[in-house]
Amino acid sequence: MESSTLFLLAADAMLLLHVLFVVFVVGTLMLILIGKARKWFWVRNPWFRVAHLVVIGVVVAQSWFGIICPLTTFEMSLRAQAGAAQYKGSFIAHWLDTILYYQAPPWVFALCYTVFGALVIGSWVWVRPRSFTKQAES
Repeated sequence: MESSTLFLLAADAMLLLHVLFVVFVVGTLMLILIGKARKWFWVRNPWFRVAHLVVIGVVVAQSWFGIICPLTTFEMSLRAQAGAAQYKGSFIAHWLDTILYYQAPPWVFALCYTVFGALVIGSWVWVRPRSFTKQAES
C-alpha cells in the first residue's frame, strides 16, 4: 500500500475518532437527562460524569484560548503528509460549513461550547452523580 494512502487512512481514522468524541460529549448529556427520567442507575456513575465534565471542560478552555483541537491538528498533519487537501480552522466550524453552509466567527463557537459546558455543570445539580465513596462501598 502506498504511503499517501496510509496517511489518508490514518487521517480518516482521526476524523472518525473526532466524530466519536463529539458524539460522546453531546450524547452523554442527552443520556444523562433521559436517564434521570427513566431512572437509569448508570447515569449517576461518578467516573462517567467526571469524564464527561473533563472533556467538555477541555473543549471550552480550548475555545476560550483560541486553540485548535489537537485531533484536528493531527488529522490535518496526516492529510498534509498524504498530499491531500486540508481545511482551515476548527473541526466543528469546518463541518458545519460543509454540511449546513453555516459560517460564524470563532467567538460564536466559544459561546456555544461555554453554554453547553454550563448545561453539563447544571446536569450535576439536576442529576446528581453518586459519591465516589458510596460507589466503593457498593
